[in-house]
Formats: sequence, structure tokens, C-alpha cells
Amino acid sequence: MTDKTPQRLLPTGNCWCGCGATTGIGSFFARGHDKTAEAALLAVRYDASVARLLDHHGFGPKNSVLDAAVEEGGWEVCPTCEYAGAPLSVRNHTRKYHEKREG
Repeated sequence: MTDKTPQRLLPTGNCWCGCGATTGIGSFFARGHDKTAEAALLAVRYDASVARLLDHHGFGPKNSVLDAAVEEGGWEVCPTCEYAGAPLSVRNHTRKYHEKREG
């Protein structure tokens, strides 16, 4: 593990949003509760605003968080359009929007 590599997190069997629900094997959250936890964190730490969160980390209209995700976060850009996302997301996007379907 390097200084930049965070400690590996392991699911505990309980939902990490704090609701007390039991989760499936390998899951951190009950279904949909990841978004609940994300919204709660924004409310607690960033005044409930994604814009404030981005600004806090130096991103905004003049410094693209999407470009940073491609350059530093392992994201990719679709070879056909400007869509950016995690590799699996880009593959799904390409399959859905750019591959010809036989009918």
C-alpha cells in the first residue's frame, strides 16, 4: 500500500448509511442507501451543495472535475463522443448509443 492508496474497506453486513439495515454479502449499503448517505454527507460537510463540494476541492467551470477524473481517476472518454465515465460505464454507453444493432 502506498501513501496514496487508501486502506481497503470491507462490508460489515450492516448498511453504512447508519440506518441499521442488514446488507447482502459484499454490499456496503441497502438498496438506494448509498445515495441517501451521499446526500447526508453533502448536507453535513458541504452545506448541501454539490457546487460547494466542487469549489472546496478546486473544481468548477474553469477547472473541470471530469478532465481530472480522466487524467487522475481512471476514467475514460468515449471514442465516438465526449461522454466520460468509469471504463464499464463508457463500454455500456458505447454499446447503447454507438454500436449498430442487427434487427
